Amino acid sequence: MNPTTTNVLTLEEVAAYLRLPTETVLHQADQGKLPGRKIEDTWRFLQAAIDDWLRSQNNRTILLQQAGALSDDASLAELRTSIYQARERAEANPGSDT
Repeated sequence: MNPTTTNVLTLEEVAAYLRLPTETVLHQADQGKLPGRKIEDTWRFLQAAIDDWLRSQNNRTILLQQAGALSDDASLAELRTSIYQARERAEANPGSDT
């Protein structure tokens, strides 16, 4: 292989590279949150694009993306309420910046 050739990774290889479940990588790619290309029914990823994506993500963005992946979890509202109670804080009003 030519050393200047870009590494192209499969879904499974990206999952292993990121140390994430394949389903998580697939979900993120399907939502456009992970750089990749779907060719018919198969995903391909440039390792350089994945590396750039990792470097460009700040902690808040990563946390929000992970929370978004859990948005359909029925226990999330109860968990959020218990966190605010434990912190003795009121929840922020929806649409508020606080």
